[in-house]
Amino acid sequence: MSGSVSTADLVAWIRAFRDAVQQHKDELTRLDSEIGDADHGSNMARGLDAVVAKLEPVPDTPADLFKTVGMTLVSSVGGASGPLYGTLFLRMGPALAAGGEVDADALGTALRAGVDGVVARGKAELGDKTMIDALSPALDAWDTAAGDGPAAAARAAAEAAARGRDATEPLVARKGRASYLGERSAGHLDPGASSATLLLEALRDTLAADE
Repeated sequence: MSGSVSTADLVAWIRAFRDAVQQHKDELTRLDSEIGDADHGSNMARGLDAVVAKLEPVPDTPADLFKTVGMTLVSSVGGASGPLYGTLFLRMGPALAAGGEVDADALGTALRAGVDGVVARGKAELGDKTMIDALSPALDAWDTAAGDGPAAAARAAAEAAARGRDATEPLVARKGRASYLGERSAGHLDPGASSATLLLEALRDTLAADE
């Protein structure tokens, strides 16, 4: 694809993320049943259905899109996931300049602003067995590959996110409901890192389709 990503591309990304969460809903809930409240998959699926329902007509700009996505997630997803994913998107919008398209650097900057917002809200760090374990390495990979365009950056970010997700399995959780389990939280993939990986894989697949 070209070096720019349109609002329509980003809407397609959000729709693809909804579809991926629906496809993996039971798996996400199973992971959450092992170390959490057993509702991550169902909560995310419900919230993203609500998001997609708000995307007609298509928002005018990427910033408008991310504001709509974030506000809808905050209001419609239960548990910790709504505020965290909502914050991710609400922080992404203001990081973008006005306009209808973004390049790889701009989208990477927006993603980093979003993840910084999640860190500030959830107080999680790399290694705490949370979605940050997928998102943080994904940002670094994105920045490294951004010079090759948004599709290449998204591929690198998705691969790094998957590695980060897999690395949560032996970790002992230090944040959230899973932290109550102490050592028993080890041996399980983190559900938030798993859904965050789906987010980046959906972006990878969306941008690859336009190459």
